[in-house]
Amino acid sequence: MNKFTIEIKWGILFVVASLLWMVFEKAMGWHDVHIDKQAIYTNFFGIIAVLIYFLALRDKRQNFYDGQMTWRQGFVAGIIITIVVTLFAPLTQYITSTYITPDYFNNVIAYSVKNSVMNQEQAEAYFNLKSYIIQATFGALVMGVVTAAAVAWFLKTKKQ
Repeated sequence: MNKFTIEIKWGILFVVASLLWMVFEKAMGWHDVHIDKQAIYTNFFGIIAVLIYFLALRDKRQNFYDGQMTWRQGFVAGIIITIVVTLFAPLTQYITSTYITPDYFNNVIAYSVKNSVMNQEQAEAYFNLKSYIIQATFGALVMGVVTAAAVAWFLKTKKQ
């Protein structure tokens, strides 16, 4: 387990950052008053996500691989971080939906119906805790793998 301490640390930091981002979104009004902006502005978390992966893999390269890391070593480290984030995704979504922004689903359903994005039934089927837990889990897995691959490529220092 000591072999993956760095990845677990950064995975947990990623989870904390995502919860803080949700607090930020709520504070900015993107979950109620300015809900029309949420779908666009939430994507800015991607910058933070890539930065966290970059810092994590750089930490792994410097403090575990003594400054020399292949793409494969970086990718495996990124996958371990992704596994941590993915395992916590249901809990993170539950905390977000229950404690940080409990009115979000009602607000986004009302917005979607009012603006003819979806009908009531479609909106209720899409915007609910179960759906978002599934989306968060698969999203964390897919985006984590892609991010791990890209960041590992930029941080590799030796050929395999």
